[in-house]
Amino acid sequence: MAVLTEEINRRRTFAIISHPDAGKTTLTEKLLLFGGAIHIAGAVKSNKIKKTATSDWMEIEKQRGISVATSVMGFNYKDYKINILDTPGHQDFAEDTYRTLTAVDSVIIVVDVAKGVEMQTRKLMEVCRMRNTPVIIFVNKLDREGRDPFEILDELESELKIAVRPLSWPINIGAKFKGVYNIYEHSLDLFTPSKQTISSRVEIDDVNDPRIDENVGETDAAKLREDLELIEGVYPEFDVQEYLAGKLAPVFFGSALNMFGVKELLDCFVEIAPTPRPVNAQEREINPEEENFSGFVFKIHANMDPNHRSCIAFVKVCSGKFERNANYKHVRSGKMMRFAAPTAFMAQKKNIVDEAYPGDIVGIPDTGNFKIGDTLTSGEELHFKGLPSFSPEMFKYIENTDPMKSKQLDKGIQQLMDEGVAQLFINQFNGRKLIGTVGQLQFEVIQYRLLHEYGAQCRWEPLSLYKACWIESDDAEALAAFKKRKHQFMAVDRDGRDVFLADSNYVLQMAQSDFPKIKFHFSSEF
Repeated sequence: MAVLTEEINRRRTFAIISHPDAGKTTLTEKLLLFGGAIHIAGAVKSNKIKKTATSDWMEIEKQRGISVATSVMGFNYKDYKINILDTPGHQDFAEDTYRTLTAVDSVIIVVDVAKGVEMQTRKLMEVCRMRNTPVIIFVNKLDREGRDPFEILDELESELKIAVRPLSWPINIGAKFKGVYNIYEHSLDLFTPSKQTISSRVEIDDVNDPRIDENVGETDAAKLREDLELIEGVYPEFDVQEYLAGKLAPVFFGSALNMFGVKELLDCFVEIAPTPRPVNAQEREINPEEENFSGFVFKIHANMDPNHRSCIAFVKVCSGKFERNANYKHVRSGKMMRFAAPTAFMAQKKNIVDEAYPGDIVGIPDTGNFKIGDTLTSGEELHFKGLPSFSPEMFKYIENTDPMKSKQLDKGIQQLMDEGVAQLFINQFNGRKLIGTVGQLQFEVIQYRLLHEYGAQCRWEPLSLYKACWIESDDAEALAAFKKRKHQFMAVDRDGRDVFLADSNYVLQMAQSDFPKIKFHFSSEF
């Protein structure tokens, strides 16, 4: 068992989250460079270099320059095995991000120094708070003009409702940006704007070292000492236990695009970040050090390789050791399954793995056996909880524009819905297919992927609905009466559950008061 404990202690599994454009994908990429996982950073913005960011590999992501699917990357750094999940920042893909947060042990939040805390960041922080997930904040883009660092710290505290403690401090920002003083390691890092080289570090004894004045000038050195005194006075000492409990967020400053401040973040991160933590199943708490394997599917991705129509289920290993070709129980179906080609990821590059440990993410080829939230175990009946689908807010009928391709369309819809990108309902009144999403961009992504990956064309027909909610009742008569009265607004989801399509808030409130015996749910987990 000593090997298992040792492997668990080496693992760091985390997600990088932020508002769109704060520089999340760029940061992911620089972390991979340090891990030696890639050798040239795909400058995300430059059109001259046709290398796009390593973690954005779906066609539509390359065209738009945004991340639309969570990608998983693993690499080794020093003695640690690091698993990064780069999540979509765009709010239309928030569900993918919420689910990803169930599979990680800690989070790095990227904040743009000019824009501060934005809406999407607030929402994601709420999910972290619900789970007491430890958070580190990286304030990015210091080489551009932005706000005063103290102002940013105040905003982080008030908006994210968490205590903060800077572990590095910038010397000026924007055009005058000279570098950062690393409070955690008491060293000085000087800034040289470059996308490919790492900045130079000046060894110093403490903040009063005259070498600081030599390198940044007396005025800036004096201001740095003043700022640091203020920080020591205002903020409590950094306490690792408070951070692990999700109550305190360490803050780092840097510029991801210029590879600056990233190594400091990574060095501190591997030291203090949590190892894989116990996971709650409905039956009991599962400790990573248990001998028996268990894991759950938190994401399904159709067409990792468009030439092979393959789906891949992403499984987070929760306990024990996962082994290739071993027999595992698929709890929902009760079947035993063996996996001959489980893979580990480096964005789109896959390698077959023989074993994986708690904290690792394994890709399993899926021929339609898996759904999000499914559990795999060595035989025990376990059900993991906390993978919700939320009630969608935008709806459209999906129509086939090429009758010869209806099979392709059906298959495409089925696989894309398995990914949990959107939800499919069938209207009971007219039998038409209805797709619900949380954002407009998803309709475009679905249409694009149906055409390019399945060769099926569809068109959308708008529909004004307020919300779809799942209904149930212990009283069969009341349920039948409700369905009869509202038969034009009844649908079923893919699992055959009853869904009520309310066309306005008023209609929904009336239904709730007219039918007290019916329970209305706004998330699929009930």
